[in-house]
Amino acid sequence: MKIVLLTPELFRAEGGIARIMRLYLKALCEICGTDGQVRSLALNDTNEDVPTLNRYGNARLTGHHGANRHKLRFMWRAIRMARDADWLVCGHIGQLIAARLARTANPALRYALVAHGIEVWRPFSWLERWALRGADRILCISEYTRRQLLRFCPGLDPARLPVVPNTFDPQLAQTTPTTPADRPTILSVGRLVHADAYKGFDTLIEAMPAVLEIIPTAQLRIVGAGDDLPRLQALAGQLDVSHSVTFTGKVSDEQLADEYAQCTVFALPSRREGFGLVYLEAMIRGKSCLGARAGGTPEVISSDTGILVEYGNVPEIAVALIYLLRHSCDSEVVRRHAESFAFAQFTQKLAQALGT
Repeated sequence: MKIVLLTPELFRAEGGIARIMRLYLKALCEICGTDGQVRSLALNDTNEDVPTLNRYGNARLTGHHGANRHKLRFMWRAIRMARDADWLVCGHIGQLIAARLARTANPALRYALVAHGIEVWRPFSWLERWALRGADRILCISEYTRRQLLRFCPGLDPARLPVVPNTFDPQLAQTTPTTPADRPTILSVGRLVHADAYKGFDTLIEAMPAVLEIIPTAQLRIVGAGDDLPRLQALAGQLDVSHSVTFTGKVSDEQLADEYAQCTVFALPSRREGFGLVYLEAMIRGKSCLGARAGGTPEVISSDTGILVEYGNVPEIAVALIYLLRHSCDSEVVRRHAESFAFAQFTQKLAQALGT
């Protein structure tokens, strides 16, 4: 079986979509068959942005190409790469029209969309609806995302919308244990950009005065970079909690692994997470999680693995953080919950969804 994977990026960015699409690449290489081939094309990557390609592929991966942000070049190359393919897997709805056009050149081509979250929780243009209705599969990362798709594009065949929950990098489960920080530590991870203000980093900072009143040694560490950083730093200063709030900036995979290992609690009280890959990344290390009762988050965080709060409710966030800092969930129970989303299960569900 020959498979082409289209993505916004694989290696140029470190956001959740890039990380999960690298795992899609790895899974497709495993399920394409002994004589299969997998090729990938990323809109924003260059041909040099492949430092860890071997980690996410095998002998069946015959090439990764980047379009260096040139949309027309990406479209033309996607159609050419799919001319002899059996499946085209599209990592973002913004690229789905290319998949539909590729079928025009190869009528035998089947194509699938990975539906992550907010990008499909909205009304669609007629071109998008045309491309969506032609998809053989729409791989929804949560039941919530599946419901939103059926709501905004009611002509879709529900049978073509299987739920394939996200997974985590299997190497995370093999990380050498690290000594926890000597202070009660709340960790949050994500892009600090104005467009993603819904992730709730500001509400964590606003909760810190109440947390520090009860646990004076507590600290909040926020991993990530972006144009919203100055606003968040200013907010910490206004609330006089800068001494207990650390912005690490962008970190390497190894440094991020240490951040997860050393924290006491992971928190991302986001309003619009389609799934929340970062929760799994924390849970596989046995860390309790705080999330908002919104989007796909309740499908990931259970009462045994953390606490769900009302989005934007700062007093409730503070109370939940204090509780989790003092009474963490059983780490083994948390790990077992994360393992139910392990890469092997993800690969099996993906193979079933694509009929491979």
